Amino acid sequence: MITDSQGNALSGATSEAAEFFCQAVEAFNVYRGDPIGLLDSALEIAPDFAMAHIMKAHLFGLATEPEATNEAKAILAKAKTMLLSDREASHVVALDNLLKGEWTTAAIALDRHNADYPRDIVALQSGHLMDFYRASSRGLRDRIARVLPKWSAETPGYSILLGMHAFGLEETGDFGRAEEAGRRALDLQPLDCWAHHAVAHVMEMQGRAEDGIGWMIAREPHWSGDDNFFRVHNWWHRSLCHLDLGQTDEVLALYDGPIRQHRSMVALDMIDASALLWRLYLSGHDLGDRWQELAAAWDSHADGRTYPFNDWHAVMAYLGAGRTREVERIASGFRTAGGVAEIGEWGRNTALPLVEGFWAFWRGDYEAAAGFLHSARSIANSFGGSHAQRDIIDWTLTEATIRGGLTGMAEALASERLALKPHSPVNKSFLRRARENPAPEQKAA
Repeated sequence: MITDSQGNALSGATSEAAEFFCQAVEAFNVYRGDPIGLLDSALEIAPDFAMAHIMKAHLFGLATEPEATNEAKAILAKAKTMLLSDREASHVVALDNLLKGEWTTAAIALDRHNADYPRDIVALQSGHLMDFYRASSRGLRDRIARVLPKWSAETPGYSILLGMHAFGLEETGDFGRAEEAGRRALDLQPLDCWAHHAVAHVMEMQGRAEDGIGWMIAREPHWSGDDNFFRVHNWWHRSLCHLDLGQTDEVLALYDGPIRQHRSMVALDMIDASALLWRLYLSGHDLGDRWQELAAAWDSHADGRTYPFNDWHAVMAYLGAGRTREVERIASGFRTAGGVAEIGEWGRNTALPLVEGFWAFWRGDYEAAAGFLHSARSIANSFGGSHAQRDIIDWTLTEATIRGGLTGMAEALASERLALKPHSPVNKSFLRRARENPAPEQKAA
């Protein structure tokens, strides 16, 4: 019987094809190299290799991009024609739900899957990403905690589980254990981008900006290579540290350099670019033509249907570029989202108030922006991203209350932020400006 590195049987595989598959899994685990190319090599040798098709469907389905989602559906349809083991059929059930836009149902299906197959690392990592995309901090932590007793340090991929668990611990506020687990994962596998970024998240959440910069610089050779899928996101993390210290020249240099110099069309990279430009805009910086370039890149992704978290970030770029018709198109799509899929609910209930809040802010209607965002901040963790990514909501809300002269709320929000990051120059500035009680500002036309 041919198995993967963790001992799971592989239907339709040959020994040579299985080797390509295991290399693809390792590439996926550390977000480096070309897992799709390796899976294609496996399928050239063994066209009926079920898990190679299934893993491709996972990779395309988790890309949160319209074309990739359509590709995943075609791959899954082919996999369904094959003779599948119970384990492989269980993957198909989860993928079916994912590609219908039912992210939570898909994630729960993989919960049950891993109870029966605790060493299925493809299911664990895919489920972990589903937890991330639906903003389930408990899922990020507990999915891995449930299976760790079934692994040992000698099991191939064990360090990857530690890295995922580190991120789950960070997202649930257990920062000390998160950093410990992340550093241990990296001791075992220095190339693990997810573990590295879990530690970066700890430093971001604790307001350790200097430590964060040092961490990124010291480990840069491990995460900045051209074959690294997470390199832009890690540059974004370093930029947040510089931004928190008021070092905006460094932030702009990183944006124009490694973050955006290659004009990436990957959704994750464009999310980071939008979020960084919006923070710079809130800080009062002239961003020139950067908005226009980024808005054009979003045109093939922001469909208002596939993944609302992406579309909300596209809105930031469209606002910056003055393309309000695109903002209205996306907002209208959220308002009229048909069907009952979870993805439609995310658009109507979570993304729409965020879009309306950011749009009101851009128009200079700060009181309306504060109203939308103060409501949205309590529901925004129902979809998409990390605490660090969603902080842009509270940053914009706080800025809206200051510019709108909502002094009591502005002081309250600034104090809330300072309680979490008491040494942050950005947060100190919020409180100082709130106490100055400025008159409402109006955005220039």
